[in-house]
Amino acid sequence: MPEHVILFAGPMGAGKTTAIRTLSEIDVVSTEAANTDRLQADKDTTTVALDYGEIAVGLDDKIRLYGVPGQSRFDFMWTILQQRAMGLMLLIHADAPNPVVAVGDQLGAFLDLANRGGLVIGITRSELGPRDVVDRVRTVASALLPERSIPVFAVDARDYEQMRTMLMALISDVEERAEMMRASR
Repeated sequence: MPEHVILFAGPMGAGKTTAIRTLSEIDVVSTEAANTDRLQADKDTTTVALDYGEIAVGLDDKIRLYGVPGQSRFDFMWTILQQRAMGLMLLIHADAPNPVVAVGDQLGAFLDLANRGGLVIGITRSELGPRDVVDRVRTVASALLPERSIPVFAVDARDYEQMRTMLMALISDVEERAEMMRASR
């Protein structure tokens, strides 16, 4: 049975845990701890190892949803989890101090996965950030990965249909990249 692993990454407070809870068909396994970095994100808890959820595909197949911690001090989990992943759902919150810089930082941290797997970017809390944040993020992503056409969405991580649309775009990108790899052999 092939393994289908999707990684959710982004800075603390971007909505990774919420997105996984929205999509998962099982109770999500979370490793939440008290947030001691209120300057980075004003929230009570933060992920310290991973979040895990699943979506059934047919009788015996699953899409495994892994969320990584948003703080770089836990970047060893980024390395471990991206090795098995086939796609990256990068979430950035528009009301971050500089969401465009955050995209560059995150894409740099997950460059191996971004180069070999599927990639989509979701901008959460877009109504709280600059009006042109989606366009600016798209421009930065295109500059960092010029050979890719990267879908960028304004999303609410709590909205099932929006997260499902993002997931379907990612799966389409994964399949397209796999076909390109087969054709190049």
